[in-house]
Amino acid sequence: MSSLIALFSFIIIISCSCSSIFAQQPYVREDTTECNEKHNSSSSLGYFCNGVNRSCQTFITFRAVPPYTTLAAISKLLAADPSQISALNSNKTTFGTNKLVIVPVTCSCHGGYYQSNTSYIIKPQDTYLAIANNTFQGITTCQALENQKGNPNRFELETNENITVPLRCACPTKSQVDLGVKYLMSYLVDYDDDDSTISEDFGVDNELLLKANQLTDIDNTIYPFTTLLVPLQSPPTNSSTIVRPPPPPPPPPRTSTPTIFSSNTSSNRNWLYALYGAVGGGSFVLLLGALIYCLVFCRRKKKADPTLVPANSTRLDQEKTVKISLEFLESLSDIAQSIKVYSIEELQRATNDFSINSLIEGSVYRGEIDGNPKAIKKMEGDVSKEINLLQKINHSCLIRLSGVCFNEGHWYLVYEFATNGALSDWIYNEKNNGKCLSWSQRIQIALDVATGLNYLHCFTTPSHVHKDIKCSNILLDSDFRAKIANFCLVRSTNAQQENEFSLTNHIVGTIGYLAPEYLENGLVSTKLDVYAFGVLLLEMLAGTEVSFLYKENRDLSHVYSGVLNNERKESLKQFMDPSMQEKYPSELVGFVVQIIDLCIKKNPEIRPPIEEVVKLLSKALSSSLTWESSIK
Repeated sequence: MSSLIALFSFIIIISCSCSSIFAQQPYVREDTTECNEKHNSSSSLGYFCNGVNRSCQTFITFRAVPPYTTLAAISKLLAADPSQISALNSNKTTFGTNKLVIVPVTCSCHGGYYQSNTSYIIKPQDTYLAIANNTFQGITTCQALENQKGNPNRFELETNENITVPLRCACPTKSQVDLGVKYLMSYLVDYDDDDSTISEDFGVDNELLLKANQLTDIDNTIYPFTTLLVPLQSPPTNSSTIVRPPPPPPPPPRTSTPTIFSSNTSSNRNWLYALYGAVGGGSFVLLLGALIYCLVFCRRKKKADPTLVPANSTRLDQEKTVKISLEFLESLSDIAQSIKVYSIEELQRATNDFSINSLIEGSVYRGEIDGNPKAIKKMEGDVSKEINLLQKINHSCLIRLSGVCFNEGHWYLVYEFATNGALSDWIYNEKNNGKCLSWSQRIQIALDVATGLNYLHCFTTPSHVHKDIKCSNILLDSDFRAKIANFCLVRSTNAQQENEFSLTNHIVGTIGYLAPEYLENGLVSTKLDVYAFGVLLLEMLAGTEVSFLYKENRDLSHVYSGVLNNERKESLKQFMDPSMQEKYPSELVGFVVQIIDLCIKKNPEIRPPIEEVVKLLSKALSSSLTWESSIK
């Protein structure tokens, strides 16, 4: 036994010496969400200062998302030279949503870690995790923010406070420089990325990329919104950021040795051949030692299986988004006859060439096709997730997609038209312009929304989380029946039970509607929608935007505490939408407020499943209609 242990120790020494020839930094994996961990075994605090130089010029990537879609906004956020960003990105000054932007930075060693510093002003409800994973998309980490000298304790972030943000970057090691590497670009991994596609996009040898991040052909799982170092011989070009086409058929197995950056002299080639032999021999010894170790201690590591991966470490290929193409559109037409592919000329005629008179709001236009009103939404980026879901579902409480169009880099999604617009136009006191929904209409709308969510949670395979339930995403038809809209943030869940969660590194949504477990720890489940629904129901009764309540620094429970405590008359006046002028059943308000209280519990396991909310609201509606008929 002692000889085996000695052999294994020897193997470890050999493997470390061999890997140090190529390895730059350990890949961060999913440790970006473990904000309490202060170790740096996976580079969560930053990349180590082990390069030839303590400072270097390098590149990071960033994906344009509102409000950071202009050259000025991105350069200010990342403290980068706007002229250099423009030059690297085809002289553009604006970028489409999800467009990859190459950003040049100066990377320097601070406290043992490489970083490029920028600053950020704290906003209401910000946490280090939200700043790192939402605003900066993973180009920094919550651990690095907390570890930064001068930054406040993570529990004491104050609005408008200016903090230092260390962006993740690194400089090449000597062995990498010897192989021709001049830059280590910090690349933000996306859902459809894997190591081979990234290597192909930037013209990099895959073996060199893997070893630069201490990954292997077997252990090569990467996760969205983490950084992967890409070794480059020359500055990256904008051509690398073009959306890649659908993958070709797989090539035959390679029989030759992978090519590393070629040398100009035969002596260098001979040196590389010798190096290959040394590494190959070391790898063989390492594999032999590992096999002996596993047999002795019965701890054989199973190869990653998508069915065995925990919910918080879903492999990338499980979450790949289908890249939209004309072929994909044609397949949609074959799958669902209700999805029509429109020409741009048809949509131009429907909207009077997208005139200002046809504009509803934002990038949504009203049009008329074959005598029927339609809502036409102009979009950029990958819309496959929304199309994939909408072409499969059919429910009266979900907005219906009737067609799509693609023209000159823009997508146009054609929806059924909701005559009475967004719910937000009817319930916010400062916006409703005299419009007023009755008590029964509000309960019916709430029931419709809950019913639509129940369909997404329980009757789609897999189940889906909407992730952006709010009043502006609820549309009302001519009969004031609600339809859930805007599915661009929807996410499928592999949870087998109601209380199961998965993790995300990218916090998105609307402040005020975001559940605490999602905002603080990135936990995703159907209970996110239940929490947001509770906030929406609160707004419907109070006639007040939740953002106003946060400006008042009040906990949501304060708004309805009086009602729950049966302080009837005065509490109802303060709580209810004043536009209703007390035309509501006092005995039912407390019942609905209790539903709100259940939905916005801090502990997600205590919140009811949405199907229970549907049952409760059905009772409330029945009683409301009885009350309404009694007062006529």
